[in-house]
Amino acid sequence: MERSEAILKINNIEVKYHEVILVLKGVSIEVPRGGIVALLGANGAGKSTTLKAISGLLKVEDGEVTDGAIEYEGKRIHHESAAKIAKAGIVQVIEGRKVFEHLTVEENLKVGAHLRKTGSVKDGLQMVYHYFPRLIEKRNEIAGFVSGGEQQMAVVGRALMTEPKLVLLDEPSMGLAPMLIHEIFKIVTRLNKEEKISILLVEQNVKLALTVAPYAYVMETGRIVMDDTSEKLSENEDIKDFYLGMGAGGKKSFRDVKHYKRRKRWLS
Repeated sequence: MERSEAILKINNIEVKYHEVILVLKGVSIEVPRGGIVALLGANGAGKSTTLKAISGLLKVEDGEVTDGAIEYEGKRIHHESAAKIAKAGIVQVIEGRKVFEHLTVEENLKVGAHLRKTGSVKDGLQMVYHYFPRLIEKRNEIAGFVSGGEQQMAVVGRALMTEPKLVLLDEPSMGLAPMLIHEIFKIVTRLNKEEKISILLVEQNVKLALTVAPYAYVMETGRIVMDDTSEKLSENEDIKDFYLGMGAGGKKSFRDVKHYKRRKRWLS
């Protein structure tokens, strides 16, 4: 990656759950200030754990960074509380569209406003509605009853209300129709360009992630096995085989025996 100033540096971290279960093994990732970086990998690779290690939510699940360091704007944050990390400008959008179902869409957005440092709640709402105009007509509807795509917009909008510097986006496309996925990713790209918000994106839709993020890391069983520009990764035979279904014989699994040597090379 070009060495533009990094807002986030993950340096060789290990993560354990319940003090014994090793989940992440020597993970290093950088997110440049104002950039978008994707973290790719199959289910159970450790992607969500990585995001929780950054946001401090790991502690809630009895997880802990046991080695290495996470630096945000030059300061180590891996021992800080989730509340302190959020106040510093990091917000995680958890997978599965976690809206407050009994509140209206606008009340959901206002929940994020307690972390605002500048501007009014009204200013925040205006910005969210500017990027998500669909939410204007839904503002007074109960969030539990709007569509999945609208719930995802509300959750991202709620994150924006906190005036974040870095957004951790966990599987934003999960369970959404293709048209909605493209709409949401288009808005995410605009937010990055126009508001200069840095984004670390965890996404199983590899093809889409590589069009949105200029740089990506590939994770497998708790390790980073590859990282490069999205352009180069799109042309990589392993990525084509394992994620894009474009290799000979279609989509494969890392556990495919034929590719064991190749996989071993990545992990060495």
